[in-house]
Amino acid sequence: MDLDKYKEILDTITRNKSRSFLTGFGVFWGVFMLIALIGGGRGLKELLQKNFDGFATNSAMIWAQPTTKAYKGFRKGRMWTMDYKDVDRLRHNVPQLDKITPVLFCTSTSAVHGDRSTSCSVRGTTPDMRFINDPLLRYGRYLNRLDMTLTRKVCVIGKRIYKELFPGGGNPCGKTVRIDGVYYTIVGVDYRDGGINIGGNADTSVMLPLTVVQQAYNRGNDIDMIAVTGRGGVKMSTLAADIRRTVARAHYVDPDDEQGVMVFNTEVLFSILDNLFTGVNFLIWLVSTGTLLAGAIGVSNIMMVTVRERTTEIGIRRAIGATPRMILSQIISESVILTAVAGMSGILFAVAILQMLEMGTTTEGIVAAHFQVDFRTAAIAATLLCILGGLAGMAPAWRAMSIKPVDAMRDE
Repeated sequence: MDLDKYKEILDTITRNKSRSFLTGFGVFWGVFMLIALIGGGRGLKELLQKNFDGFATNSAMIWAQPTTKAYKGFRKGRMWTMDYKDVDRLRHNVPQLDKITPVLFCTSTSAVHGDRSTSCSVRGTTPDMRFINDPLLRYGRYLNRLDMTLTRKVCVIGKRIYKELFPGGGNPCGKTVRIDGVYYTIVGVDYRDGGINIGGNADTSVMLPLTVVQQAYNRGNDIDMIAVTGRGGVKMSTLAADIRRTVARAHYVDPDDEQGVMVFNTEVLFSILDNLFTGVNFLIWLVSTGTLLAGAIGVSNIMMVTVRERTTEIGIRRAIGATPRMILSQIISESVILTAVAGMSGILFAVAILQMLEMGTTTEGIVAAHFQVDFRTAAIAATLLCILGGLAGMAPAWRAMSIKPVDAMRDE
């Protein structure tokens, strides 16, 4: 290893500190933006995906709305309600469906335990709901078939309800909460944080067996919503028309009335999210690479100025035996080292900022989103830096090679 060569490179770079710093800052900023935007984009995507945590990607929700078309003597604008028989109709007429789960919603109320109370939303459903909107159970279990069959007064509570009713922590399973004058035994705690959920946020919900809600709230056979999933390999978008037709005909609603029988396909949400971040990632790479290239061009321009200032020095070197290859190697090495040092500083600074963002989204030791970039991305960025540094030094190096000793003396 030629230590003298690297000492000379360091001396050349530090000879004009202000110029070297300003030149390197362009590269530093370009790399910082690249790493920070990639990591930030990943973290933001993860945060948005948290809103859909637990949702099956091939699921759909069906509910009744006022009709928008007249049908078989019924005027448009008619109110109607789905019933429990619609579950069997869908199971029989749309065999591509896997799980079919009815849901009942109740008006917002309060959950009480001891001298503490908190607002909550009550929902009645079946054990199959966990296959459509999977809970994150911190304690206990989810609703099961025996709860439905025996009409057990049990419930699964959300995270916020648990924290407000049991501030001391611990396992609340086996304890009771009072809701609308009825006592329910807690069998589980769903620890999901807010996000989009069926009928409200998961952290403020109380899940009850469907049969219990039917009796406690006198709902009979009415159903507010039906949640379904498709079998493996089936896209819900291909089943939407069959689902709407099956439910609509049973209630004298026009099968083509998309507003009257609302079929919300969650596949659309995931598709929108993926397409959004495909565009965001493209924009990140476009902006960051452009900034990085601008920094590399700045390095090339400054190296060109440096070569011109060192015309006499390079001419003397040529006169005492330095080969063109040695001159080429010297200039390119200076460019690569300047670019690499500035770029690595940008990577380290971006990693530090991303780490602080990640720590800021961590609660109770649980990381909400990972903002850091992986080693592969950092390695690609470092390799790209070295390549750009080499390319940035090519033009100044060729100019230096073309300097002849006689021309150098005249310049002096």
